[in-house]
Amino acid sequence: MMYNETDKNNFKVLFGKNLKRIRESKKLSFRQLATRCNIDYSDISKIEKGKRNIQLSSLLELSIGLDVHPKELFDFEVGLGYNK
Repeated sequence: MMYNETDKNNFKVLFGKNLKRIRESKKLSFRQLATRCNIDYSDISKIEKGKRNIQLSSLLELSIGLDVHPKELFDFEVGLGYNK
């Protein structure tokens, strides 16, 4: 199945919203999370806004910084073509 750019962008936005939800539930600022993982605070902001695509190593860093299993970062409804 092929995904278009809109699907890919929507996925990044949904991932970012979930990341923000988890970060805020832990009462962490961008800077606080950045000090707990090897990602600059401005990049965390861009990830949360869906403006930055991340590598698996960054996903691991975020999960360590948030003290959650990496799969929790993907715990959101996707709504892409493969759910139809």
